[in-house]
Amino acid sequence: MYSIATMYGVSQEDIYRLNPDSRESIKTDAVLIIPQRKTVSAVTSTTDEVYTYHTIQPKETLYSLTVKHNIQAEKIIEANPGLSVATFNIGRTIRIPATAIESLPEKEVIITSNDIEYKVQRRETLYNISRRFNISTDELIRKNPELEKGLKNGMVIKIPVHTKEEVLVQQPKEAEVNSLLNAPKIIRHVNMINIALLLPFKAEEPVVSDATARFVEYYEGLLLAVDSLRKTGVSVKLSVFDTGEGTQKTIDILKKKELKEANLIIGAVQSDQIKLVADFAKTNEIKYVIPFTSRNDDVLSNDAVFQVNTPHSHLYAKAAQLGCDLFAEYNIILLDTAEEGESDGNDKADFIATFKHEMGLRNIPFNEHRLVVETFQTDLDSLWLITEKPNVIVPLSGSFEALNKIKAQLRGLSETNPEYRLTLFGYPEWQTYTKDALDDFFALDTYIYSNFYADNMSNEIHDFYVKYKTWYSKSLINSFPKYGILGFDTGMFFIGAMSKYGANFENNLQNINYSGLQTSFDFNRVNNWGGFINTQLFIVHYNKNFAITRKEVNL
Repeated sequence: MYSIATMYGVSQEDIYRLNPDSRESIKTDAVLIIPQRKTVSAVTSTTDEVYTYHTIQPKETLYSLTVKHNIQAEKIIEANPGLSVATFNIGRTIRIPATAIESLPEKEVIITSNDIEYKVQRRETLYNISRRFNISTDELIRKNPELEKGLKNGMVIKIPVHTKEEVLVQQPKEAEVNSLLNAPKIIRHVNMINIALLLPFKAEEPVVSDATARFVEYYEGLLLAVDSLRKTGVSVKLSVFDTGEGTQKTIDILKKKELKEANLIIGAVQSDQIKLVADFAKTNEIKYVIPFTSRNDDVLSNDAVFQVNTPHSHLYAKAAQLGCDLFAEYNIILLDTAEEGESDGNDKADFIATFKHEMGLRNIPFNEHRLVVETFQTDLDSLWLITEKPNVIVPLSGSFEALNKIKAQLRGLSETNPEYRLTLFGYPEWQTYTKDALDDFFALDTYIYSNFYADNMSNEIHDFYVKYKTWYSKSLINSFPKYGILGFDTGMFFIGAMSKYGANFENNLQNINYSGLQTSFDFNRVNNWGGFINTQLFIVHYNKNFAITRKEVNL
């Protein structure tokens, strides 16, 4: 609800008043009534534009909206950067700037000038004549240069007479207005790509923390991407800044000319820092990449923002769809691994709720069971598993403790009773358990979903590890995700995109193909006026034949 309220510029309480049931929870496909801001006075400031929101109805066109709201089409397009033929669809919402809502002129005044000849009378002065014909003396002299020598009785001079006439304004035609949605986007090429990297290196601290070491590694990975792209002819200027803690350093950094001249800003970690940078990027029309946090709301209303880390709401929705696609014909078992009295066995409650909702929409049956260690194997063999169709176990927790409670028994049963065709479906963090559980993953034909995955057995990853160690004389930190590879992938995608498709590369996102070492990118606008989030998802399969496959999924 917080993100919805932020997106529409109202408070959560405003929405609750109109939708009382939403105070408890909201569900996919539910319809909410969103209050409109009052726009009678159209009071705005430069930083707080007021909008009304319109949901596109059947048979509506851009032209019909200009008539309905008495507004120029260009104003609507400017307020909705994502608006195009592809996104002007029934049910999509667009925003109308309140300050631009005014009646379009039906008539305009045209002033025409004609000269008449006038004979100067006795004792007349320039002032008298100018007052009589409602013109200035300067204008009289411009028309009659000889008046600079003086006005004489009997002179014949030219008097400019202005005539005002109201004529009907030629309004743009419907086809002309609607065609604006299909106008070609000109690529704004960039010869030298100026990048500003903002990270909390905390250089003044005597001891490097684990968190700082990861940010240094991200920077090192980004440098490897810059090096790779320079070898292909891409020109890059990289300026690096230490944001430290709090906002003061960020405020000072944003005053530097390197930031004003930047085409691309990457980084900032803390929410208050990100807000400052996002506002700066929007004001100065600079693309801004948020590489780490997934809990940020600037992307909801700022078209300059690209959020690399997929928000959990989107990640869970796509993973739930994927789970249903994979296991619709399976006997699905949701397994609560928390024993009686334990409270930490359901850390994936949000995903499980989304998964259950998706299964309900598709009429896919599932079963829910709780683990009892003493009877677990018996329960599996005699009560839960069936032979009529394959079986998939989905734990309610992604922790290693939860996995460790069940993997040995599941593997043993799978090997002694292959007719059960047993499979595991799990979580991104399971990648970090491979040291202790890889053989179990293979034996249980395991699937996991993740927005990050690096195949350590691939040649590409091996080559990256070698290059990284050659450059920096150290190995990557064993973290999830690996920050060095994240920095490399981010640099390769965004710098590569800008080198090919210019400063406005967002108009060609569908043409940008980069298969990342650990991260892939499928950016989509959150709405017609906001920024972009990466909705790419991997499905990783640990096959029984000891092969690991990573498949990019676009749902």
